[in-house]
Amino acid sequence: MTKLNKPISGIAAAAVALLAGASPAFAQDRWDWNGGRHGDREYRLIGAGVPILFPELRATNRGRAFVMRNFDVNRDGRVNPREARAANRAFANVAGPRRDRFDWNSRDHAVVVEERGGWDRGAMRGYGFRQTSRGATLRLQEDVLFKTDSAVLRPGAIEKLRPLADYLSSERGVRVAIDGYTDSRGTDAHNQALSERRADSVRVAFDEMGVTRARFSVVGHGEADPVATNATPAGMRQNRRVEVTLLGQRADRFSNID
Repeated sequence: MTKLNKPISGIAAAAVALLAGASPAFAQDRWDWNGGRHGDREYRLIGAGVPILFPELRATNRGRAFVMRNFDVNRDGRVNPREARAANRAFANVAGPRRDRFDWNSRDHAVVVEERGGWDRGAMRGYGFRQTSRGATLRLQEDVLFKTDSAVLRPGAIEKLRPLADYLSSERGVRVAIDGYTDSRGTDAHNQALSERRADSVRVAFDEMGVTRARFSVVGHGEADPVATNATPAGMRQNRRVEVTLLGQRADRFSNID
């Protein structure tokens, strides 16, 4: 399947702005600082952009984790020159002129306050998340979001997604997979492209509601992985869908909300 080269970490929509060469207006605590601590896995850097990175980002596991968790925007496990320059700019903004004295441990001392009133628990329960191997998954049918054979969101689609956007804004560490699917009508190429555009339209909607893009992976699957038969209109309707997965989250967390 084709994975869209869309940025996705916590983290900051600033990753996208930096890749575009813009100066981000986001607080430094939006970046994902969680990787590379003592006992964490070893992060490796490969790709043409690695030599461009500041030594402080290449030489420590914390630095390498910062790069890979925030700036591997197409999730290919490599660092290209654009991503490296964006990582350098972000780190320079945080570390200041003495990057060599940057205290990585200071990133661990921030107090994260859970905003208990920041998202609508009833609305999240109403989504009907189901447990999958990747996490809590929400299935949105085509007619909830799009007109037939279109990737343009319906006027009411944003409001359908807003409770989820509020949750993601409050729970900044949660990463998200957005997967688009079609029925079997049309050519493989058409269905693949449509599924990609639809998944990306949902990602853009979250972006417009202030959810940082660096947290998302966006994939179009075309007509693959049907959940029903394509021999009936009802089955085809079920197959035309976008699935949003809160990676690593338990579905029963939402079903048990008071």
